[in-house]
Amino acid sequence: MNSPSPSASTAARTNFRWVICALLFFSTTVNYMDRQVVSYLKEFFCRPVAGGGFGWSNTDYANLIAWFTLFYAGVTVLSGWVIDRIGTKRGLALSLIIWSVFGIANAFVGVANVAHIIVRSFFGIGEAGNFPASIKTVAEWFPKRERALATGIFNSGSNAGAMIAALFVPWCMIHFGDQQGWKMAFILTGSAGFIWLIFWFWFYNPPSQHKSLSKAEYDYIHIDDETPADQQTGDTTKKVSWGKLLGYRQTWSFFFGKFMTDGIWWFYLFWLPDYLIKQFSMTKHEVMMPTFTVYGVAIIGSIYGGSLPMTLIKKGMPVYRARMTAMFIIAIFPLSVLSTQYFANIGHFGDMAKVYAVAVICIACAAHQAWSANLFTTVSDMFPKKAVASVTGIGAMAGGIGGVVVQKVAGYFTDLYKSTPQTAYLIMFGICASSYLIAWAIMKALVPRHKPITDL
Repeated sequence: MNSPSPSASTAARTNFRWVICALLFFSTTVNYMDRQVVSYLKEFFCRPVAGGGFGWSNTDYANLIAWFTLFYAGVTVLSGWVIDRIGTKRGLALSLIIWSVFGIANAFVGVANVAHIIVRSFFGIGEAGNFPASIKTVAEWFPKRERALATGIFNSGSNAGAMIAALFVPWCMIHFGDQQGWKMAFILTGSAGFIWLIFWFWFYNPPSQHKSLSKAEYDYIHIDDETPADQQTGDTTKKVSWGKLLGYRQTWSFFFGKFMTDGIWWFYLFWLPDYLIKQFSMTKHEVMMPTFTVYGVAIIGSIYGGSLPMTLIKKGMPVYRARMTAMFIIAIFPLSVLSTQYFANIGHFGDMAKVYAVAVICIACAAHQAWSANLFTTVSDMFPKKAVASVTGIGAMAGGIGGVVVQKVAGYFTDLYKSTPQTAYLIMFGICASSYLIAWAIMKALVPRHKPITDL
């Protein structure tokens, strides 16, 4: 690495790590923009054939999301293992190419539900690599004190992607017409990833090989690594077996944290437009701004939630205690979503009911993103860098399994209470409200105090 001498002052420190964070932000933006397309096509997919739609049921739509989630979950654990071996540069690029190709392919499979399920499953295989690669990259490029903030920033790309989809997909349906618009939505969003690849290959290399990184910044990145060996070699490629990782309570803590909460975020992503249409009789075009607003507010939660532990650490609180304290505070806020149906069903609120309901959902989504930023960072708090992507993959698999369960439950209840959708959503919002505190309690029981893994 071309860098100043070890005596370089702090003033000479570069900040190139934030360029890397920006690259991760944009890959996550593309990831969620591509993923979110189907939620704004649900009304079209489930519209009767006589009305120009595909004629799917709510269960058909839930199956599409569930199969995507199942493949995403199953492959994420494998992708983490692969990325720990081939490195983040090639691993993230390969993932993006796969999901972009199959995202585009969704435009060419016709109206059959099973055909979309097959293509969307392969799409999930590609998308599975984004978070294991990104979390590993943050562990390689940031000291522990900054990892939650860096994770919060790149994770906010999930909201940015959802915001873009909220405006872009309905625009495609209006501009190109329903019969061509749904195809163009898949094609244009799927193509965006190939532009990102240019910048990824241009700017990215590991810290030890990067010519734009000063010695002062390199030393700062490794200032609180687990062992002197990590600081000197940056070795993150040694093999660690899944069997050994599953023997640690820390792995299961992350597993249950993801299992209990990932599906909640996916419920908001894939069912929020449907809720607004059914609860408030909004058109598919009218849902654009409310959903755009929800995901915009969630960006604030992601970034602020990532900075909250840093504030506590600066006040002298140990890292793990600060992380868990922040997560407990954050877990309280989703309880507010229990009031959503109250606002929606009380007549005297009138047109303001939707405003109140959307505001509460904004709080819940912001809380989820704050929770997620800290949950991801518990992995790099506990495990050496060479195991981060693998553990992240295991957790993401658990989150995907939880996502499958939530999607199937949502499809079941929305079909069961088709004539009274408010009942279905009352049940679903009850699940959303309670999941975080349950997850926190399980995590705290499994890992009551900070105990980093040192024997891998």
